Amino acid sequence: MFSYRHAFHAGNHADVLKHMALVAVLRHLALKDTAFSVLDTHAGAGLYRLDGQAARTSGEAGDGVLALLPAQSGEADESPPLPAALADYLGVVQDCASRHGPRAYPGSPFITAALLRPDDRLKACEVHPTDAKLLAQNLESLGRGRQITALREDGFGVVRKFWPPPSRRGLLLCDPSYEIKSDYERVPQLLEEALKRFATGVAAIWHPIIPRPEAHQLPKRLKALAQQAGKPWLYATLAVGGEAPKRLPGQAKAPTRLRASGVFIVNPPHTLAGQLRAALPVVTQRLGKDRHAGFQVLTQG
Repeated sequence: MFSYRHAFHAGNHADVLKHMALVAVLRHLALKDTAFSVLDTHAGAGLYRLDGQAARTSGEAGDGVLALLPAQSGEADESPPLPAALADYLGVVQDCASRHGPRAYPGSPFITAALLRPDDRLKACEVHPTDAKLLAQNLESLGRGRQITALREDGFGVVRKFWPPPSRRGLLLCDPSYEIKSDYERVPQLLEEALKRFATGVAAIWHPIIPRPEAHQLPKRLKALAQQAGKPWLYATLAVGGEAPKRLPGQAKAPTRLRASGVFIVNPPHTLAGQLRAALPVVTQRLGKDRHAGFQVLTQG
């Protein structure tokens, strides 16, 4: 149950998609004066080292965020300006590195913390014993007091405790590892509960795109729930392609590497589709490995 550690995958192409969308949603929420709250159901450790052993073992950040940052990609100063959503996301990453070390990468709690205003709130949940401890330490180091709370508990159960937020403005972020097959059942259940409790809240759900029936069905189930509730939705995917890793001598099976993922958002900002449609072609061009690379941004409502 506790084998997944996001430190091995921090800054990969899936994080690029998820965190670029997260930054855009948070910026939109901050346009109104009324405070908002973020409930992060699977927060991980919150902060990662891309020069740490875990990240170096996988090398996934090198094919993700590090390939997008100007200093890493060899991008010339006269290059065309990046699309706004991509530039904003990379700016948050670079600001994190300036504060926490040149190879620090912010997970969703640190991205959220960077964009909160004084009256906004974050509750970040993590059940993995090691990552929950790291999350609490990392968030405490920010010195934000009760504005930011780390909770060691199953994120699938927190909607009933904390949703809706007192301000009636908020974002629910759900990105489990899906290493347990039951996650594919619990995610739609969480969205259904969230919509019943707070139909106007923003809900963002990340998922891997892998050759499993339940993974294929998940976005369809999420769309059906949003449609039944009469709420608009956005579904963005990013595929980088590339050959599957080969099995090495002594390995029981070939290692797996994620090559595509998606983010499904209920009640998305009206500007988000345009922002992602402008940014994802650039991301795909820089991170794509072959003809299987691509993206899509679908909307309804």
